Order: sequence, then C-alpha cells, then structure tokens
Amino acid sequence: MVCAVVSGVDELVAGDPTDALSVGELYGEVAVALARAFPRTRELWVRGEIQSLTEARSGHGYLELVDPDGAHDKNAPALKVNCWSSKWGPIKRALAREGAVLEKGTVVTMRGRVEFYAPRGQVNFIADALDVTALLGALAAKRAALLRQLGAEGLLEANRALTVPPVPLRIGLVASPGTEGYRDFVGQLEGSGYAFEVRVVAVRVQGAGAPGALARAIRTLGGAGCDVVVVVRGGGSKGDLAAFDTEAVARAVATSPVPVWTGIGHTGDESVADLVANRHFITPTGCGQELAGRVGSWWDAVVGGSATQIGRAAVGSVAGAAEQSQVARGRLAATARHVVALQSERLGAQRTKVARGAPRLVDDAHRAVSARAGRLGPAARHHVDRGDDRLGHWRRLLAAYDVDRQLERGYTLTLDADDRPLRSVAALVAGSVLSTRFADGSTRSLVEAVVRAPGGPTPGPVVEDRGAHPGQESR
Repeated sequence: MVCAVVSGVDELVAGDPTDALSVGELYGEVAVALARAFPRTRELWVRGEIQSLTEARSGHGYLELVDPDGAHDKNAPALKVNCWSSKWGPIKRALAREGAVLEKGTVVTMRGRVEFYAPRGQVNFIADALDVTALLGALAAKRAALLRQLGAEGLLEANRALTVPPVPLRIGLVASPGTEGYRDFVGQLEGSGYAFEVRVVAVRVQGAGAPGALARAIRTLGGAGCDVVVVVRGGGSKGDLAAFDTEAVARAVATSPVPVWTGIGHTGDESVADLVANRHFITPTGCGQELAGRVGSWWDAVVGGSATQIGRAAVGSVAGAAEQSQVARGRLAATARHVVALQSERLGAQRTKVARGAPRLVDDAHRAVSARAGRLGPAARHHVDRGDDRLGHWRRLLAAYDVDRQLERGYTLTLDADDRPLRSVAALVAGSVLSTRFADGSTRSLVEAVVRAPGGPTPGPVVEDRGAHPGQESR
C-alpha cells in the first residue's frame, strides 16, 4: 500500500510511515556511515583556531575549533575536540618546555580520529597529538610581527632613551612577593646598606591573567614618582615566561614615563619586554646588584671623596686648634696665678685694716646705742603724758554730752511708745502714749490733742500728765 503524506509546505512525500526509523536507529546509521568514512584506525590532522579551551579536574582537555577564516562568523562550523588526560598532560608539558601557551585565538594543528557521540547527537574529534613545531612557528611569527609593529611606532628605543637618575633610591617593584626572584632582588638592596625605598605592586607573573596584571602594575608605578620601575621573576620554562612576550606588557614597558629594568630568570632568548626595556638582566639578583652598585659608585665618588677631604681638613684643624689651646691654657694659667696673687695681697691689706678699725667701730656703735637709749626713756614718758592729757580731754567732752548729766541739770527726755526720743509733734496723734524721763524717775502720759505752735505746720501737743511727781516739770 502506498500513502501520500502532506508536509508543512504542502509537498507530497513518498514512503511508508510504518518504515520510519527511531532516533536510535537513525543515529546508528549515522554512526555506521561515519565509521565507514572515518574508521577508528584512521587518524587525520585537523587545523583550526581555538574558540574556547577548558581543562577538567580530571585532567582532560576540551577545545572548540573553528576555521581561522571564519572565526568571527556566528554560523561558522565548530568542532568539539576532546583530549583525554593521558594525552593532554604530555601535550601541556611539551608546550611549556617550548614557551608556547594555548589561548583563545591560537591556531593549532591536532591529530586524532572522528567519533560520533550518540547520546548528544554530536560529532567529536578525539585528539592525541598537537603539532608543536607548527605552533611554535606561528608564535615566532606573531612575536616577530609584534616587534616590527613596536619598531614602526618608535617604541623599541623609547624607554632606553630615558635617563636613570644618578642615585636611584626610589624603586617601584613589580613582582610576586615571597617568590625566590623577589627575595633575591630585595636581598641585594637590603644588604647594600643604602636607604632604598621600595614600593611593591604584587602581581601574578604567569598564567592567563598575568599579562594584564603586569601591564597595570607597570603603569601604576610609572605615575608613582619612582626613579626606576623594576620587573623581576625567577627562572622557569618558556611557558612560564610567556607573559613577558605579550603586547600588553611590551607596550606598558615601552611607554612608561620612567626607566623600566627587567630582571627575569631566562632559560633561552630574551623576551619582548627585555627588548623594549631601559635595561635588562638575566636574573633578579643581577638587577639588584646593578642598582646597589650604581648608588655605591655615586657614594664613593661624591660623598666618599668629600668625606676624605673633610676628614683630612678636620684632622689639620683639630691639630692646629689643639696647639692653640695649649698656648692659651699656658697664658690663662699664668694670668690666673697673677690675679690670685694680686687679690690675695689686696685681701690681706683689707683684713689688716678691718682688724685695726673694728674695735673703734664697735666702741662708736656702743656709744651711739647708749645715747639713743638715754633719749628713749624721757621721750616715751613725754608721749605717755600727752596721751593721758588727750584722754582726759575726751572724757570731759563725752561727759558734757551725757544724758544723765543733762537730766541732772533739769532737762527731761520724752520717748514714744517704742522708747525712741521725740524731736517733733509731727509724729504724734491723739491717743499716743508718751514716756518722760527725769533725773530721779519717769512718767507715762496720754496725748489728748496735738496743738502746733503758731506759724508751724500743725498745733503743738497738749499733754495730760498722769502720775507726774510734784515739783517736776517737762521741758
């Protein structure tokens, strides 16, 4: 029986649906077809540009290759490459020995076989070798192209044209602290005894992130007021030192505003960073020795020579001063003896004069004291008598003003209810109580009316005397 099946585009497809293949059967036929075209015994070489590269914890390497001409085409075919750890490990070691680094954009040629992985419907390439020679040729060509580009831009000689200060004490150091290269370099500066000031920017000196970190560190120290920027690293394989062949590091060194010295433990040719640096050394130790030696030479030529001249002049000055001091001491001693003798003579004369005049001075003083003592007694008595006279006078004066004496003469003293003396009728009203003192007693009165004197402001008081003694009157 023949059936016609209508597709999505209204096309007639011939065939029997009952003969449809399962997915597994389809992949099986694909696997058979690939096995015929690419038997397991057939190995072939494939060339492509690395689009991605990962390494599993198991040690396997996984790459994705595309055609170099279509690397930027999103629809370009990609080949999944699997390299098992038994093969990937030796390949990595061989690359490291030659200083080659696999990264995105690197074109490689790999040997292996084609394999179909049905669970994912994926064609893989199982690699077991890599053409290192071809890769090295490509890397060498890339390095040569970079050098030509730097030369065309005038950067190969740019940093060498900078002048290193005669006393480079402020050092900017790009290194990985704790490593042997770091310790070798810093040890030379510390052992020199000179006051080097080292500012360190810690970086990774190998690996995928090393080029960018090195370039940033060099640019940072270039603007930090350093006399020299030094980049050091201990020895290693070409792969370990690959970061110093990169364009990023080369341009950072070449365009630095201060001289850049490199002290990299090389095992082969010079790196691109060495070629564009102001100076380069084969070890960090050699770089440190050169800095210490340069400062030491300046010290010996400038400070040391001046110090020698100063020392000689100082010795002569001290000797002359010592001779002058000896002469001055002799003169001073003679003068001192003469002055002491003269003063001793004067002191003896004064002592004799004092010894002779002292009895007379004592007698005169005794007579003066006696005379003053004789005058002191009469004067004291005279002052006492005058004081007694003045005291008697004041006593008589006070007695004349004594109230009791006034009362004895016939006067009286009128007091208000609070025993305060009355000096005017202005303070009295009818009904006020008065008290009158006499020499021999007192009376109490009640005011019946207040009569002021003629011409006065108010009439004076009329006092009713209740209990007054006969013969007594109020004045």
